[in-house]
Amino acid sequence: MPAFGQFIVKMHGRCNLACRYCYLYAGPDHTWRGRPAAAAPAVLDRTAHRIAEHAAAHGLREAALVLHGGEPLLAGAGRLAAFADRVRALAPAGCTVHTTVQTNATLLTEARTATLARHGIRIGISLDGGLAAHNTQRTDHAGRPSWPAASRGARLLADRHPDAYAGILTVVDPRTDPVEMYESLLALRPPALDLLLPHGNWTNPPPGLPRAGTASGRPTPYGDWLTTVFDRWWRSGRRETRIRLFEECIALLLGLPAATESLGLDPVDAIVVETDGAIEQVDSLKSAYDTAAATGLDIFRHTFDDALRHPGVAARRAGADALAATCRACPLLTVCGGGHYAHRYRAENGFANPSVYCADLERLVRHVAARLSDATAGERR
Repeated sequence: MPAFGQFIVKMHGRCNLACRYCYLYAGPDHTWRGRPAAAAPAVLDRTAHRIAEHAAAHGLREAALVLHGGEPLLAGAGRLAAFADRVRALAPAGCTVHTTVQTNATLLTEARTATLARHGIRIGISLDGGLAAHNTQRTDHAGRPSWPAASRGARLLADRHPDAYAGILTVVDPRTDPVEMYESLLALRPPALDLLLPHGNWTNPPPGLPRAGTASGRPTPYGDWLTTVFDRWWRSGRRETRIRLFEECIALLLGLPAATESLGLDPVDAIVVETDGAIEQVDSLKSAYDTAAATGLDIFRHTFDDALRHPGVAARRAGADALAATCRACPLLTVCGGGHYAHRYRAENGFANPSVYCADLERLVRHVAARLSDATAGERR
């Protein structure tokens, strides 16, 4: 049974922003309301021991620790650093723990950034783009724009602590100009970009996609947006930044081992610990329905091996066997992998469906394949 390799720990369960589209706080799942705002010391200490226990039991050589929220910096940079140090101290010999914090960047200051960098914590930033106009939906609870503080934090990180800069996470919005969006993010000098599709499904489709119909014959606004960015990135003549979605797509088309939650058949290896110690599946499932990520397990009474055996976790790690028949018969199966698990949900039959983004993913994969074919043909000439 493959082990978990990524441990997402909710350091703080609230956010200083109130983004208008947030699937976590404005979506169908309400479990956050009954949880403590911050993880207690006992929760964090027990979690550190559970991670070490799992790493030792499975002989892990590496483990990824993701400090998450809400907005994790609400817990304080010192507390994040102390927890990361504790996990590393307990990890078995020979296991390297790679630690990242995912933040909206509004609370990044020189002192906090320096603390995180000094303790080997890399910093990932979530933005909707590199311009104020891209981030109008990312406001605080009083409706004030977050962009001035977020852009200041991003530039501070790039200028003063580039070695601690993990990259930028952006959710695709097909209403924006894709090249302008990409180049505006480049101006913030991220070493990597994660371009994510909004968390929608067949019951609650993402903006621009219809609720009715099947995967075939649907519009592809997200695929069109992504292929435009791909061409700008591909033709630059140099790697301006890493874009994980594109690099993984290329690798999978070449038959190399690679997978993200959005592509590929490799089992997802992430597990979440909430602020009250509950062990849950990844947050994206909360976009489907209330309690969708729940397992009934917690770090005080259960191990991460118990979570591996949970039916919901097992279903997400079953590869092609968990896919709809149309997906298993698709020639793009080994690359697409059925798309993100949460995006397959339909209230009538659960997750046994193609992704709501099936047509968009096909558009992207075939486009990337064509560019690869052109490039290899050019090399042969």
